[in-house]
Amino acid sequence: MKSIKSFFNWLTKTKLGFFIIVLTLFWLKTYWVYLNKFNLGAVGPMQNFLLLINPIPAGMLLLGIGLFFKGRKSYWIVMIIDFLLSLWLFANILYYREFSNFLSFSIMKTSGSTSDNLGKSIAGITQASDFLAFLDVAIIIALLIFKVIRIDIRPLKLRVNLMIETLALTLMGINLLMAQEDRSGLLTRTFDNNYIVKYLGMNEYAVYDGFKTAQTSAQMAKANVSDINSVQKYLKANYVKPNPEYTGVAKGKNVLVIHLESFQQFLIGYKWKGKEVTPNLNKIYHAKDTISFDNFFNQVGQGKTSDAEMMLENSLYGLQSGSAMSSYGTSNTFQSAPAILHQQAGYTTAVMHGGAGSFWNRNNAYKSFGYQYFMPLSFYENKPDYYIGYGIKDKLFFNQSIKYIERLPQPFYLKMITVTNHYPYDIDKKNQTISKTNTGDETVDGYVQTAHYLDQAIGQLMSWMKKTGLDKNTLIMFYGDHYGISGNHHKASAELLKKDSFNDFDNLNFQRVPLMFHMKGLKGKIDHTYGGEIDVLPTLLNLLGIKDNDTIQFGHDLLSKNAPQIVAQRNGDFITPEYAKVTGNYYYTKTGKKITHPNKRLKEKLLTLSNQVTTQLSLSDRVIDGNLLRFYQPKWFTKVKPSDYNYNKDESLKTLYSKDNKTSLWYKNHKKTTQSKFKTDAPELEK
Repeated sequence: MKSIKSFFNWLTKTKLGFFIIVLTLFWLKTYWVYLNKFNLGAVGPMQNFLLLINPIPAGMLLLGIGLFFKGRKSYWIVMIIDFLLSLWLFANILYYREFSNFLSFSIMKTSGSTSDNLGKSIAGITQASDFLAFLDVAIIIALLIFKVIRIDIRPLKLRVNLMIETLALTLMGINLLMAQEDRSGLLTRTFDNNYIVKYLGMNEYAVYDGFKTAQTSAQMAKANVSDINSVQKYLKANYVKPNPEYTGVAKGKNVLVIHLESFQQFLIGYKWKGKEVTPNLNKIYHAKDTISFDNFFNQVGQGKTSDAEMMLENSLYGLQSGSAMSSYGTSNTFQSAPAILHQQAGYTTAVMHGGAGSFWNRNNAYKSFGYQYFMPLSFYENKPDYYIGYGIKDKLFFNQSIKYIERLPQPFYLKMITVTNHYPYDIDKKNQTISKTNTGDETVDGYVQTAHYLDQAIGQLMSWMKKTGLDKNTLIMFYGDHYGISGNHHKASAELLKKDSFNDFDNLNFQRVPLMFHMKGLKGKIDHTYGGEIDVLPTLLNLLGIKDNDTIQFGHDLLSKNAPQIVAQRNGDFITPEYAKVTGNYYYTKTGKKITHPNKRLKEKLLTLSNQVTTQLSLSDRVIDGNLLRFYQPKWFTKVKPSDYNYNKDESLKTLYSKDNKTSLWYKNHKKTTQSKFKTDAPELEK
């Protein structure tokens, strides 16, 4: 009892004790906010442990600054720092509620979005419990007023102050090492700010974001108009005229882009135990009104899905390191597909996705791209058995999307992002309708099950489109974003493909993903042209009859007879119909034979191809790193203002439902929903 009283006296009557009280209250308050105000999704003991402890190091470091001051000033500076940290936490609570993301320097710098986006609705979104962010400050003030805490005017020894700051930095380092162990590439391959906060903490995220913002600003400051001139010169010299036979064949049609998550080309036509894995996509692939490409490659780097989207929407490559959408999606100027289609042809533009809106910085990047609507997870009903891995299961996602699709004014440009066929390819038993493969590789064997489920969902969506007549006025584009089975599974990949061996060249060929354009009346074929995701936008724009010869795009129309057919990989590798480069070695594409002793002529040709790839990648990097599109835009293009877009659910749906738009499917169906025409066998919906 005596020792407890002695400890209490030490806490309340010494400066170091006061510091411990403030730090402890700050830590507990912050942890409570993490659990109750944010959706950080901590899973497993390691993530939950790091979430628990990560407020401590930053709190210790920042609050410890006050201990360097003497007398009463020390107490008040600690309190001021605590109040500022609480204010920052409070602001993030409000911002997160509205945008499912955290405040960042890039957001505040680029659009004044803190005031523009929050200021209009701050009263409406604030909850009484939000003010608990200041609870620790109120408690400390009360303890000081009622003299429970006595001010100790004695100065602390300098070495004590330095030990506290050193301990804080050490704890930060240990926290980072533990986080990197659990999530490799946490800081180099940022895909969701929730992960940074979950692993490292709110204030560490602010520091990280500040560093990235400063780095980006420095790169942009070095860029000038001459840089974009050199890019234009290169693109003009390498311009390939689109195929006139297909120019405008889909003019005025809706465009529905179906994002086939982690879907590789080998799945088309693939059978397991005599059963087709993807019967619906097989049928579409071979249909007479489908243009299918069998030598179409993913070209993603560390940004994976976000790299695929960057290429799809902009015909710009992802970055050599990290994700362009995450690093530059908020700050950069873009001239993207949704903005082009809206400005040139009056398209309504939207993205629907059953996953978190903050993932890959989509809720900011899509504004920079010019998307009018973004409907992520918050727009969907999400019961415990609806969600798997990275979002709502595809059948449920499509089913719930009907009420939004049918209200879109036509023509629309709509991208729907599926997620069920995502690593680790697990799906609950009630949704398993094909058996696993038996390679013995756990990562690989479930792949056919989730791919089969995705295919079933596609079949249900296509059936609904046919019943409603929407298929008659829509160009549907299917594309695989990246590999499902990586190059780390050679043995299992060889078994799947019934090959005796599987090397790096085989893996490059394995990087093929589907690309299909399907439309009633389209002159279909299976096209053998070599191309990649960088080429999607020019191909699509030509089908829609929209000129793009004055835009900054690094791809080419895949249907052009003069398509260059050089498919660059993000790491500098490439493949053409004749030659391929993989990890520094060259191969003959047709035979897979390694080129060991090329003659002088062949050596020069291979070097030329390699230089072409390097030049294209570096110029694309220069456009993104330097934000060069701020220096140039076509005469017909109006610069996109991200602040013009609001993805708040209530505001978006109010806009979507505000008018009886005569072009919408809902209006054409006598102002009645078409929901009953969507039939699904999703077991989660069975009564």
